[in-house]
Amino acid sequence: MSRVRNVILALLLFIPLFAKAQLNTEQVMIIGRNALYFEDYVLSIQYFNKVITARPYLHEPYFFRALAKYNLDDYKGAEDDLTKSIERNPYVSRSYQLRGLCRAGLESYVDAERDFRMAIKYDPQNPVLWQNLAVTAIKREQWDDAAEIIDSMLIFSPRNVDAYLMRTQVAIKQEDSIMVKRMMTEAYNCDKYSPELYSLGAMLLCDKERYEEAEESIDRAIELMPGRSGNYLNRALIRYYRNNLRGAMDDYDLALYVDPDNFYGYYNRGLLRMQLGDDNRAIEDFDKVLDIDPDNAMARFNRSILRNNTGDYKGAIEDITRVLEDFPNFEYGYHCRAEARRKIGDKKGAEADDMWILQYHLKHGLGQGAADADSLPDNSEKVRRRSDRNVKNYNKMVVADDEPGRQYVTAYRGKVQNRNVDIELLPMFAVTYYERPREFSNYIHYYKPINDLVQSGLLPRSVILTNDERALSSNEVDRHFTGIDVNSKSIAEFPDVLSYRLARALDFYLVQDFSAALNDLDVALTLDGDVWLVYFIRATVRAKLLESQSVNRMGNDGTYMVTSENALPNIDYRIARNDLDMVIAEMPDFAYAYYNRANVSAKLSDFKSAVVDYTKALELDDKLAEAYYNRGLAKIYLGQTHEGIADLGKAGELGIYSAYNVIKRFSGQE
Repeated sequence: MSRVRNVILALLLFIPLFAKAQLNTEQVMIIGRNALYFEDYVLSIQYFNKVITARPYLHEPYFFRALAKYNLDDYKGAEDDLTKSIERNPYVSRSYQLRGLCRAGLESYVDAERDFRMAIKYDPQNPVLWQNLAVTAIKREQWDDAAEIIDSMLIFSPRNVDAYLMRTQVAIKQEDSIMVKRMMTEAYNCDKYSPELYSLGAMLLCDKERYEEAEESIDRAIELMPGRSGNYLNRALIRYYRNNLRGAMDDYDLALYVDPDNFYGYYNRGLLRMQLGDDNRAIEDFDKVLDIDPDNAMARFNRSILRNNTGDYKGAIEDITRVLEDFPNFEYGYHCRAEARRKIGDKKGAEADDMWILQYHLKHGLGQGAADADSLPDNSEKVRRRSDRNVKNYNKMVVADDEPGRQYVTAYRGKVQNRNVDIELLPMFAVTYYERPREFSNYIHYYKPINDLVQSGLLPRSVILTNDERALSSNEVDRHFTGIDVNSKSIAEFPDVLSYRLARALDFYLVQDFSAALNDLDVALTLDGDVWLVYFIRATVRAKLLESQSVNRMGNDGTYMVTSENALPNIDYRIARNDLDMVIAEMPDFAYAYYNRANVSAKLSDFKSAVVDYTKALELDDKLAEAYYNRGLAKIYLGQTHEGIADLGKAGELGIYSAYNVIKRFSGQE
């Protein structure tokens, strides 16, 4: 009998990973979709692989594996999976939709158009499908077809701002100024708080050289969405046209603060620093450009000029020589290298460059002292496109290539919860090992008693507190699966050791198997019910499980469905709140426990209690920006709009810049 019991126990332990029965296959699918929901794409692929191996005739695992591959930019792999999914069930709109997006990513626009039309056949009033169909026409520069598609979409989606913006850009290509004005007016009537509207309006005004109005429009776009680097780049360009070089410099600083690897920000700031005589810092900018794009000859030539100015003649010669390898007829380059060679005493090298110039003049019939017009800088335009390979334009500001039309729209890219709810509370804090790199804030979330528990050996290694967990890499996924196996063996040998249970619970949590993690945490508390951290972790895991359950159903278009706004709150959140009550009773100075309990109260629609707990969290830690943000939303939900906006403003001040967009959306309700 004991042998049978041991076999059953072993099966229960490994059901999430290796089961092949119908019920177990469904469980693996659920865990895989949990991983998708929380953007753990590499992990989700592993789960769907298991389902496909066990049930190769099902269409859904191929679709979901394709969705994970798509988010990892593996368009070909995703396309192949979607073809298999369609072979197994050819009547699902979302499969054609996603395959169309993959084929568009592979620049197979004719095939993409065919897929979007098939998707529309099964879902004829989905505006996203029509919009993407229009983009395929735009990419092929079929402007009349694009206009017809967008006009058709606007019949059943008359308040679609993106459609008006696309129609505006098509009208620009058609040189239909009346339609441009009409579409922009319609867009403003639909959503006067759309930052994209003001950004596009600014660039249209800039094209007409109405720079003062353009700057006012881009200011409005930045006010609505301050965390977008492209708006700072566009305002810098407008200010450059207005000869406000210092203002343009400030904007490039901001763009690079938001996006530290932005090619345009470094290149153009480097040019401005050259103009203002700040040669050493300009060299730093072009160093960064060449880190991003090592073959960029124009950046290298600019750096050669700067190196020459600062006395680094050998460095200047090295850079110019590299440029001349790519552009052997660039006469001005030989002039510059000859000058640098003379400065280091390389008379022979300088004479060789002079001789090349003389022979070039004789060959092209140029007089002595004359320069080839094709080699001199062209000052007829202030800017150039990035794809411009004419080295004589080295001293021009660079802008992105003129991509026709807007980008494809997808309900699949990024976090699915952001696609269903426009404004949400920021997530609960979790005890984990991984966090996304932060762009804006260097604030470290820390609570010393957690570190003390790590030092005591309760946890296998150092953990962090974060509400912005990152997805695991393939190696990390393997490490945690291995951790599950290792800890399972340790638990079998030493079933009463709390640390093994807690370590395995964290491994299960990180591979998105929340049910298994909860089982281990339940057992851990039977072993020692006085460890407050276990209650904190269990509350977080339970909340994640409930969140994934609420969205883990697919709509007709393939997106996740959420509980409707009028639905009753899930009372299971009360169990999570009870766990946090236990934590707070034991650790009354733990700000993150109050924050998490406030989030749980909000899930139960108890916003008054949420405000009380967010306030307590801020009393304990007045730099907790997330608490200001969530308290602001909770107050707004309670009708206290003015006080809520003040909290959101404080959150923005502390680095949560999306708060400013929320402020604009609610300010009209004051």
